[in-house]
Amino acid sequence: MVKYGPHRRVLYRREREGRTDYDYRRGLLRSGKPRLVARISLKHVRAQVVRAKEEGDEILTSAFSKELSEWDWKGYTSNTPSAYLVGLLCGFRALEEGVEECVLDIDRFVASPQARVFAVLKGAVDAGLGVPHNEKVLPDDRRCSGEHIADYGEQLDGEEYEEQFAKYLEKDLEPENLPEHFNEVKDAIRKQYGE
Repeated sequence: MVKYGPHRRVLYRREREGRTDYDYRRGLLRSGKPRLVARISLKHVRAQVVRAKEEGDEILTSAFSKELSEWDWKGYTSNTPSAYLVGLLCGFRALEEGVEECVLDIDRFVASPQARVFAVLKGAVDAGLGVPHNEKVLPDDRRCSGEHIADYGEQLDGEEYEEQFAKYLEKDLEPENLPEHFNEVKDAIRKQYGE
């Protein structure tokens, strides 16, 4: 009887580091559609429309939360309203590139309803990009416009208020005015892209 050594598959480096789930990625690639890649960090939101090719992924278009300053965005660059605006911006740019359908790629993000990655999705869908999704996971319009932040700002007062919203106040934006500011920026983006 022939004895064999241990049978163990060595994982790819990115899989060992917990950075890429190759089974999940393979499923997305089999769809044959470009991917709407949504990535959230502590300070920024990034959305890209990516097409897979044999020699590597090709980025067709992208949007980054720092770009929102071009439309005079004074809010935080990693909250739900900015995630929605980044998705909206990426969606319009994807349509300009001739992309009409995508699949959402959130990689290793743990999906929970109304999360910021789904705010990116909602923005892209509102721009006219076709992305299959379940309506239950999308944040509602109140949350996308930042009304939850405005409500929280109204509950605080004094030193706690100034400490919590110091970055907003530095930019002369009171958190109670965030929904109106969000709508102004959203309208400016829509106007620039012909809606």
